[in-house]
Amino acid sequence: MPDTLPSLSPQDALIAVMVAVSASDSNIRTSELVAIERTVNHMPVFADYDIDRMRVVAQTVYSLFEEEEGIEALFGLVRDALPEKLFETAYALACDVAAADGRLYQAELRMLEEIRGELAVDRLHAAAIEWSARVRHMRLQA
Repeated sequence: MPDTLPSLSPQDALIAVMVAVSASDSNIRTSELVAIERTVNHMPVFADYDIDRMRVVAQTVYSLFEEEEGIEALFGLVRDALPEKLFETAYALACDVAAADGRLYQAELRMLEEIRGELAVDRLHAAAIEWSARVRHMRLQA
């Protein structure tokens, strides 16, 4: 584990969660990257965010994924940076990234479960968030 972990802003933490879902299956898809970029460009929570930080945050996530206890460290950083009122927002953004390519993979489902647990997202709220992401990313063709 790196000697010193960077501190994250609340926006960095939201991006870290989205990147973590995207990288969870070791295959970062273009549709997922586009979903992250679209989110950062359009959501009010990112209005004053320095977009150049995204690369640093993503690299931090990738580095932590290579460490033995990196996921735990990542969630520690996220919880330290993110106000509790944004925990469900983080989960919703993670669900949107996971659903962006029209398919949920086992590793993504496990990561979503981990995020839900780490951020103590109520199960009923999580179900509503998941349903909402699914219907937003519905396609005409199977």
